[in-house]
Amino acid sequence: MREYALEIAKKAKSVLPRLSSLTPATKNSVLLRVSKLLIENKELIQKENEKDVEFAKSIGLSKAMIDRLKVGEKQINSMVKVLEDVAKLKDPVGEITSMWTVDNGLKIGRMRVPLGVIFIVYESRPNVTIEAASLCFKSSNAVILRGGKEALHTNNILANLFRQAIKEHVEGLEDAVCFVDRREREIVTELLQLEGLVDVAIPRGGESLIKAVSETAKIPVIKHYKGVCSIYVDNEADLKKAYDIVYNAKVQRPSVCNAIENLIVHKDLLKDFWPKMAMVLLESGVELRCDEDTYNALQTKDFEAFKDKFKKATEQDYYEEFLDLILAVKTVNSLEEAMEFIEKYGSKHSDAIITENHTKAMRFLQEVDSAAVYVNASTRFTDGNEFGLGAEMGISTDKIHARGPMALRELTIEKFIIFGNGQLRENVGIPKELKEKFQLE
Repeated sequence: MREYALEIAKKAKSVLPRLSSLTPATKNSVLLRVSKLLIENKELIQKENEKDVEFAKSIGLSKAMIDRLKVGEKQINSMVKVLEDVAKLKDPVGEITSMWTVDNGLKIGRMRVPLGVIFIVYESRPNVTIEAASLCFKSSNAVILRGGKEALHTNNILANLFRQAIKEHVEGLEDAVCFVDRREREIVTELLQLEGLVDVAIPRGGESLIKAVSETAKIPVIKHYKGVCSIYVDNEADLKKAYDIVYNAKVQRPSVCNAIENLIVHKDLLKDFWPKMAMVLLESGVELRCDEDTYNALQTKDFEAFKDKFKKATEQDYYEEFLDLILAVKTVNSLEEAMEFIEKYGSKHSDAIITENHTKAMRFLQEVDSAAVYVNASTRFTDGNEFGLGAEMGISTDKIHARGPMALRELTIEKFIIFGNGQLRENVGIPKELKEKFQLE
């Protein structure tokens, strides 16, 4: 396994110098060629995907996992659109973000450059192969792709089509996209140890995968463990907005990391907003885990038919990423209490306040320490595409150069560039006698 990992990492590393000098036009041409190859090879992709679906069934994967694994015409068209969208994005590589001159005449600036070799570990959805490869290639990073064992055949054909497009335009750079075509987990462990060859790892999947990668790696890991997102409905909220925002953030797609898991309600809203909101959620199939106040507010005949659908919350419920139609609810007396709750129980992913008070809104934006903080909008928008960034590698909750949806720009980093004209620190150069002795003048 060690030899296999070393070989693939060295191949990826070897292409970095040429890759970093590719023009935006060449990179865009490759991406658009991949999109055409996907369309031309639809039937082959689907045949390979059928092999994966049969394998997934044979190892007892859940229906939900198999649904995520399937690639039909809709999924292929979605990948094509990703490639076209990324091709339209401005290339960040080589961008000089600032430049200034210091007293000694040195011109100092910052330039955006690729991260290097990126190792992507992901599960189930084969579309990640195209998303990750397109973003890495456009940002002049080499990528090593390692999808789930259940998607081996589909990911392999997608990676090979990408490599084919690269070869057609810039032969010898195919290893800008490398694919781990074996199922052994030990290969992942080996790649995560390769300091100096692999620059960063990005795990994309469930909490267990991300923890396993983080605990094993000797290289930097960009991660988010889970999405425990909250909405706080303030006593100065526009309740018409609040009803729809809370519904959207919980019900529209509960199985994703930017759906809310906690609803925080100001005590002044217990008699009006909360019973109505609770009824809408219960009618929509949401199970409620309530604190004492919100639970007691539902002890009326109107809620008798739903008695098995709401109960008192435990402490653990507020930490939980349910990824399901389950919502924990908490009453607070103030904005301060709401923010304290988010700090204690949240995962620094996405949190929102619903209020018409501008001062409260600005405090929430400034003081809530999360990757994405909203005023009067659903947390479901935390996504690279929704933010206008094109595709995304995932959502980072780390406090590093990239936080929130990781797209094209976040796959680059700044380095300092300095232009001089012979400047010396403290004007200390070769002594005059040495210059004369060795005829340096």
